[in-house]
Amino acid sequence: MYNTWDYDFWSAIVQIGILLVAIMVGNVLRKTIPFVRKSLLPSAVIGGLIIFAFKFIPAVNKFIDTKFMEGLAYHCLALGFISIALKTDSNRSDGTGIVIKTGAIVVSTYLVQGVVGLVVTILLSLVMSNVLPASGILLALGFGQGPGQALNFGSVYEGYGFAGGKSFGLTIATVGFLVACIGGVIYLNILKRKKRLLDAESGEFTETVEEAIAPNDIPLTESIDKFTVQVAFVLGTYLLTFLVMFGLTAVIDTGILGKFGENTLKPLIWGFNFLFGTLFALLVKQMMFLLRRKNVVKKDYINNFLLNRVSGFVFDIMILAGISAIEISAVKELLLPLFIVCALGTAATFAYLNFVCKRIYPTYRYQAMVSLFGMLTGTASTGIILLREIDPKFSTPAANNLIMQSVPAMCFGFPMLLLAGYAPTSMTASIITAAACVGLFFVMTFVVFFKPKRRKSKTQSADSSGDGGDGGSAES
Repeated sequence: MYNTWDYDFWSAIVQIGILLVAIMVGNVLRKTIPFVRKSLLPSAVIGGLIIFAFKFIPAVNKFIDTKFMEGLAYHCLALGFISIALKTDSNRSDGTGIVIKTGAIVVSTYLVQGVVGLVVTILLSLVMSNVLPASGILLALGFGQGPGQALNFGSVYEGYGFAGGKSFGLTIATVGFLVACIGGVIYLNILKRKKRLLDAESGEFTETVEEAIAPNDIPLTESIDKFTVQVAFVLGTYLLTFLVMFGLTAVIDTGILGKFGENTLKPLIWGFNFLFGTLFALLVKQMMFLLRRKNVVKKDYINNFLLNRVSGFVFDIMILAGISAIEISAVKELLLPLFIVCALGTAATFAYLNFVCKRIYPTYRYQAMVSLFGMLTGTASTGIILLREIDPKFSTPAANNLIMQSVPAMCFGFPMLLLAGYAPTSMTASIITAAACVGLFFVMTFVVFFKPKRRKSKTQSADSSGDGGDGGSAES
């Protein structure tokens, strides 16, 4: 039993307090220092870098529990995905084809990053014994999906003997934020200097949000607070996720699947906690929809506005905790692979997106470019921040594409996540994974550039046959 004055009794509160104080300090710095403000670094990233810097002071470092930070980042990733998946679909895009193409572009960029990273680490592993051949795929997870995913798979890779795998993945994710913000700002300034952008509309940008109170919502003040209800849905769904993963693990522990189950399947199950969470969130949402339609439930218990607040909070915590969990001692011998992977990954990401955006989004090429580059090296929020600099009122479809692409991207990207779990099993598996990523890239490229043929109407066919004796048009 703990005494209330023991540090262990206070540890979790102290850790979370450190994170929240750091993000507030980061926000103050962002507001008051012009250079920091112009860098567009999110307050959570600035706060995380502040904690990371203080970890070099021994007296401070003892209050920062790396394992707790890693666990917090791990859980916040899943909680954020659940919060988003529980939201009701209030807005739909009529540009379905472009949304699907955007999802394919996102996944094809993951694949470019994965192939670049794998080629680098496979080659380096031949001369550096501490480099896991498969570790390069963490570039796609860190750059493309953020610190939560990088931590999940870095942890799995440590099980295959990759010392410092978690810190390796988290460092890539942190570098990605810096690339997204600082690199994105440099790119915007170059565009403005070359007068490639039309002047943004003047006036302050006004963010529109969903109403916190809708006609069929539960009362704001009742025996249970409305915000508590949203948190209960999120954590209840995560509890269901845990029970299912725990049950699957119990089956594996019987030995029925042998070494494959123990060494490969079990780490994948717990590494994919966010995917299980998303699946069960969709099921819970559908169940609530059916109960509401049959009038069993009289009110709308799920509130999009408050779920946005929940997801925003946990993603901020995830970024803070992810950066805070980086251990320099674990990656100091991996600085060369980190530098090469991140440098080549940045160049490949920029070049590929520049090529694709020019062709798929001809009327808002640069808006699409900065938003996708920001997301695919940082997070979706980083992409939105960059987009605001040149499209403050979101008058182009770029912002909507960024939001709506998540569903097709999740479907297209699932095979790559399975490959990421298979890759570390051996050198051969890493090479097969790289080859498979190349194959998937060509499939995604086909989706991106595929243009279905339009069927001619009967009127057009009749006109064509009537003009057949002219021997062709004047343009021919």
